[in-house]
Amino acid sequence: MFRTRVNPSLSSITRNSSRTRTTTTHGQHYQYLQCSKLPTLYFQRSLPRLPIPLLENTCQRFLTATKPLLSATEQAETQSTVESFRQGIGMELHAKLKQHDLDHKHTSYISQPWFDMYLADRAPLPLNYNPLLVMKSDTRKEYQDQVVRATNLVISSLRFWRSLQADLLEPEVYHMNAKKSDNDSYRRWMKVAPKAFATYASYAFKAFPLDMSQYNRLFGTARIPRLGKDELVQSPDSKHILVLRRGHMYAVNVLDSSGYIESPSVILGRLRAVIKLDADREAATVPLGVLTSGQRDQWARTREQFVSNSKNADLLQSEVDAALFCVCLDGEEDGVYDENSQEPLLKHLLAGKATNRWFDKSISLLISADGTTAINFEHSWGDGVAVLRYFNELYKDTLKQPFVSTETAHTPAEGDLANVRPINFEIDDATRSAVQEAYNKNASIVDSLDMNVLKYPHINKPTCKQFGLSPDSFIQLAFQLAYRQAFNGYVGTYESCSTSAFRHGRTETMRPCTTATQAFCEAVLQPERSKPSAGELRAMIDQCSKVHGQLTKEAAMGQGFDRHLFALRHTAQKEGLPVPEIYETEAYRRINNNIISTSTLGSDALLAGSFGPVVRDGFGIGYSIQNDFAGAIVTTYKNQADGKVFIDSLSSAFDKICSVIQQSRSGSSKQ
Repeated sequence: MFRTRVNPSLSSITRNSSRTRTTTTHGQHYQYLQCSKLPTLYFQRSLPRLPIPLLENTCQRFLTATKPLLSATEQAETQSTVESFRQGIGMELHAKLKQHDLDHKHTSYISQPWFDMYLADRAPLPLNYNPLLVMKSDTRKEYQDQVVRATNLVISSLRFWRSLQADLLEPEVYHMNAKKSDNDSYRRWMKVAPKAFATYASYAFKAFPLDMSQYNRLFGTARIPRLGKDELVQSPDSKHILVLRRGHMYAVNVLDSSGYIESPSVILGRLRAVIKLDADREAATVPLGVLTSGQRDQWARTREQFVSNSKNADLLQSEVDAALFCVCLDGEEDGVYDENSQEPLLKHLLAGKATNRWFDKSISLLISADGTTAINFEHSWGDGVAVLRYFNELYKDTLKQPFVSTETAHTPAEGDLANVRPINFEIDDATRSAVQEAYNKNASIVDSLDMNVLKYPHINKPTCKQFGLSPDSFIQLAFQLAYRQAFNGYVGTYESCSTSAFRHGRTETMRPCTTATQAFCEAVLQPERSKPSAGELRAMIDQCSKVHGQLTKEAAMGQGFDRHLFALRHTAQKEGLPVPEIYETEAYRRINNNIISTSTLGSDALLAGSFGPVVRDGFGIGYSIQNDFAGAIVTTYKNQADGKVFIDSLSSAFDKICSVIQQSRSGSSKQ
């Protein structure tokens, strides 16, 4: 998963609007979500290139990061191995990487190897790669109805897409102080800045343009399984979406022959036609979407056999792969959202039975029977910045003033097989058997998944501000303390940080398990008689925050060590050289065995976010600090790691840290 903060604020949304928009369907107001004064890719040319860190800095950062995971003897051995690497083969590989980077100035040194890493992995997409983002619901019943919400989401998605295609979507810019820079004055200044230097002109406003190269893959993109390594295919000129209902697939036209978005009543009518068509059929006995949940080579072999039938090949390519995006309309039997028991629906949306999914699409909108909406996305093509921007814009647009409600008259589409097309494949026994096998394997994996949710009410954004705490460093410290007191140790911990401030940047790893967090955990768990004072413990918390902030800054500026080491090993493999000894060390193994894998998203639109553990005995932790609570959703595999023990320990860790803060404040106020 990923960690990112994006600019669009949702706090200004008008929530009391109860009327749907009336609009001219070919008018600019309907066809485009935004009409930016600055072209969408205005800053792309002037974005700085992702730097390659100095080799000595990478080596030192690696040693520092692995120290909490190693014994003194192991540290000494690692130091020796790293020093040999730095003075020997590491220098040669670093020079080759630098030269390759110079020869490919249009991109970043990590971009292609990172794509290759994703596409070559043979693990199933659900749980291993595809993350889940659940959107907050609309509190107005007339807009929360499943088909109504689906229609509004489809329209807003298309408005986003058309704005992007027309270069009218606002450029993605992170504003340090939105009040001072996210305004017309800033845009006027940017408009007269030479394109070659626009990014640097923006820096003067403390506004940081972000890479948008991934956005063109948001729509019309599919991951195609191939033996050994998958490929991404794009169909940007498509005019239909893929709709799934009870395992059946439908191609639904949403753009007219000229590429304009169809009217709201037409799209509403076509989605209602899908529901009516499906009501007259039994649920799919061979739900092909299950195949996308499988091991990639197995799916590749099945697909190759399946498309040997020319009808299947044509339908799969033209109707499924080429769809702009996927809409999954789930039934009552799939569950609805329950605030007091979130786990069943979250588990279903994250992976579930896979009978009503096509995990290979870049974006899938999942809409439950009660209108609960989520996005499940294929991860190889891009990271959180693009998806979260889309997610936020969708929420804002559908909430601000939606186009249809339960009162909207629709244009009937029953029998309109040109625009609402059931996709009827020819299923043979081999495909039937492959679907059943994939279903059984996925069901076994999903059944082994455990999910635990914590909402901690005593910590939130206002309290963090009041106590002078970094929310992210606070919650990451709590993860370390929770693991230490529950399982008596320290393990490889992963926090993703976006490097999208650079051209073709992807992510860098931030390592939250530090000697500072280790020192605090050991101190706070001491018996009362030997425990440091509250003031001393608070000073240790502040030191943890300082170190965490520095590591985050380094990662965001492309100065971590994980991607550099990854690229150096990739260079060795590409050049046919032996893998250097550093990659065989216990230190490298432990820090990359990410027992604790974490991801957070800063968004007022987000109800929940989740992903699977990245190792069998690990914890996948989606977390956030909201305005009224701190929350975490922890996934584990049963009999591999105990999520319930971790969640209980996390609550205790929050209590301990809060107690230290309160006692230290109380002590300082008495002095």
